[in-house]
Amino acid sequence: MAARPIVIGIAGAALGLAAAVALLPQVRERLFPSVERQVSGKALVGGAFMLTDNTGKRVTDQDFRGKYMLVFFGYTSCPDICPAGLQLMAGALEKLGPKAAHITPIFISVDPERDTPEKLAAYVKNFDPRLVGLTGTPEEIAAVAKAYKVYYAKAPNKERPDDYTMDHTSIIYVMDPKGEFVTHFTPATNVDEMAAKLDKIL
Repeated sequence: MAARPIVIGIAGAALGLAAAVALLPQVRERLFPSVERQVSGKALVGGAFMLTDNTGKRVTDQDFRGKYMLVFFGYTSCPDICPAGLQLMAGALEKLGPKAAHITPIFISVDPERDTPEKLAAYVKNFDPRLVGLTGTPEEIAAVAKAYKVYYAKAPNKERPDDYTMDHTSIIYVMDPKGEFVTHFTPATNVDEMAAKLDKIL
């Protein structure tokens, strides 16, 4: 795939992130929150949303009912974690073969100021043609991030004041055909492990 070489280049960054996550509880909780917290037996993750897809079409959570969803939050200028997460999703879907038809992979931007539908369309096609990119107004992104318990925030570039990166939760959520949380993965998950677990879920 076009983005496969990216994974090799992020090894150093991934190791650094792993060390930070292991040593700093606040980093771990922001990037990989405790999504398993439950009330009445159900994890409080997911919910209604209205966003714009990478074709410019307005969509809601209801448009994705009937299939499982892999939901990952990030942004197109992300240097490492987002490409790794999307490559993982694409690799797992490839290994699932025909069963992958029961899953819709979704990438929701946490950088709506820069991630237009056109930019998302160019970005997601580098990973998998089935990948749906979603963006929206800052208010719409804030609402869907809150529903999925996702943290995100601008991180200003000290060397270039007009530029910034985005700190954000790095979790791949698995939602069932009714839109309810099933389980989750991180971008560090082994692709074979992810594919095997998804195969059992389907």
